[in-house]
Amino acid sequence: MIARRGVPLGSGLGRTRWVVERTFARLHQFKCLCIRYEIRADLHLGLLQLACSIICLRRLRISF
Repeated sequence: MIARRGVPLGSGLGRTRWVVERTFARLHQFKCLCIRYEIRADLHLGLLQLACSIICLRRLRISF
């Protein structure tokens, strides 16, 4: 469940709504995920994991 803008989520999983929106925006930068070309779910999951690892690598490169 996504909290409304500016309202903290009761379970504490996401502090505010913008965290979830920012994550989806980062994943939509990858065209292969924005428009699902892959029919098989395992290939789509692999592309999703690859995109997440690229995002993490970029964040680590900035912090060091």
